[in-house]
Amino acid sequence: MKTYSNTIIIAMLTLTIGFLFGWLIFRSPSDSKPIDEHQHSMEMAGESDLTSIWTCAMHPQIRLNEPGSCPICGMTLIPLDSKDSKLNPKAISMSPTAIKLASVQTAVIGKMEPLKSIHLNGKVQVDETLISKIPAHFHGRIEKLSINFTGEQISKGQLLAEVYSPELVTAQQELQLAYQDRDVNPALYYSARKKLENWKIAESEIMLMEVSDQPTTNVKIRAHHPGFVLKRNVAQGDHVQMGNILFEIANLSKVWVEFDVYESDLPWIKKGDNVSFTIQSLPGETFEGIISYLDPVLNSRTRVVSARIEVPNRGLRLKPEMFASGTVETKLQGKSNGIVVPKTAVMWTGKRSVVYVKSSSDRGVSFLMREVTLGPALGDNFIVEDGLQDGEEIAVNGTFSIDAAAQLAGKPSMMNPEGALLPMAHDNGSMN
Repeated sequence: MKTYSNTIIIAMLTLTIGFLFGWLIFRSPSDSKPIDEHQHSMEMAGESDLTSIWTCAMHPQIRLNEPGSCPICGMTLIPLDSKDSKLNPKAISMSPTAIKLASVQTAVIGKMEPLKSIHLNGKVQVDETLISKIPAHFHGRIEKLSINFTGEQISKGQLLAEVYSPELVTAQQELQLAYQDRDVNPALYYSARKKLENWKIAESEIMLMEVSDQPTTNVKIRAHHPGFVLKRNVAQGDHVQMGNILFEIANLSKVWVEFDVYESDLPWIKKGDNVSFTIQSLPGETFEGIISYLDPVLNSRTRVVSARIEVPNRGLRLKPEMFASGTVETKLQGKSNGIVVPKTAVMWTGKRSVVYVKSSSDRGVSFLMREVTLGPALGDNFIVEDGLQDGEEIAVNGTFSIDAAAQLAGKPSMMNPEGALLPMAHDNGSMN
């Protein structure tokens, strides 16, 4: 009985020693790691798989969460910079070197009074209120002409022409008879005298006709105002009818300067604005005036309206038809302290206008496209009615380079406002 027990003990020891030697010989190398080290390795691998994003150098819109080949061109994917993955997914990040190479310049925008300098072109014109026309008040013939050419300067009361008229002879005879009976029939006398006065015959000449033995055959036509002869419509010997305009005379002591205002500038121009202007033939001199009249009708052919200023013409230096160049410093009605941006910062796409807003952080510099609503132009600037806030920094130069980089990266750009930012999954060779 004792021998049987010893045999069982020896057999169990032999079996245990065999299992031990089998484990030592056939164990896996990975099983030799400590349990905690193995678990740590699994956690690191899982974290790397979750945070790594792989993209294609030729097609940046590809976003995969594992390495492989580009589903578009077949190129090997490269890991995306971890910094980019933490930025706004719609923003385009640029390194300092890229910003320098693209000549990108930025500026902080702010509010300012919307002042605009408008350049106008115009001409010196005759003041129409100072033009006088001398008509013929009766039928007759030009017997003598004292004005020989257009542009001749005349003074008030100067003799212009002498006209023979049978009607004048008859009117003088009626006046002489009425003058003799003026105490008996004063009404007839005043009527005959009034007829000659309506013919613009001078008072002194009417008094001579009353006492003259012979009627005067020629009536003298004199200037009622000083000025220059704009038009001479008759020559010596011409027959004239009642109402014919014999002369047009302009007083140039005051002139108009009429400027053309384009349709796009009309919101900025108003009556009462001060205009500073120069004359091409008077270099070095600057004149000023106030807009006294703004034409209410737009010229359908030239798309301009006329803005008029009245200027004293001292020394008669301003001559009609001289060219003038004017400047108006004005501000838009109803607009004050608006946000103003340079025109170079704005990109147009049909009805849309966009700018690139700069954002800086410890992860780098990025630019985000933003749509804005533009107001009137201010020379080299625009008023922004909506889309930007005071104090924001935007790109004012190199915007096309930024936009090109955004297009290559598949991010919102001028031509593609939605971009191509959705992650591209790769499963069994297909893109989802």
